[in-house]
Amino acid sequence: MDSTSSEPRVPLAGTVTEGLKIVIVGGFGVGKTTMVRAVSEIRPLSTEETMTQAGEGIDHPGLADGKTTTTVAFDFGRISLDDQMVLYLFGAPGQERFWFVWDRLFSGTLGAVVLVDTRRLADSWYAIDRLEHHRTPFIVARNNFPGSTHSIEDVRDALSLPDDVPLIDCDARDRASAKKVLITLVDHLYELSTAKEAVLS
Repeated sequence: MDSTSSEPRVPLAGTVTEGLKIVIVGGFGVGKTTMVRAVSEIRPLSTEETMTQAGEGIDHPGLADGKTTTTVAFDFGRISLDDQMVLYLFGAPGQERFWFVWDRLFSGTLGAVVLVDTRRLADSWYAIDRLEHHRTPFIVARNNFPGSTHSIEDVRDALSLPDDVPLIDCDARDRASAKKVLITLVDHLYELSTAKEAVLS
């Protein structure tokens, strides 16, 4: 971290006994980098680069028109849920040409957040497909962009989400809202773990 930064250093508590790796995935421009920045208690590591004319015809900003940067590897942040549990957050790149990174990011991941923009729901299908392929539990968070008109029920139907996959609203810019998304995922993982233990017992 830059020593001149005004952001406070937040050391990892000595009482932490469990670290959970979480990945935030979704299409280009849905707010993954924004969410990591909003919720991380440390200064996030970001691999955003400026888009250039060389990317024309390859990168398709669509409704994210006006966006000038793109994540080329991943974003990284951290948030402590309590004295013993910490989440390590990885924001996956959204551009199709960087999707090869996803499979490596999913390694060791306990769960994922699929962040969606209802104006571009089709951009979420690949993320859901890859998570299902890796058998990675996930929840879906609808990032409330201006002009979003679809209801939560519409989103569930459009993405063919089973009833047991949590689907919630969020504002990726807001720390409290982003933290609620992560807590929802942790609760979902706990419920799945409890159900699995009940079957095995």
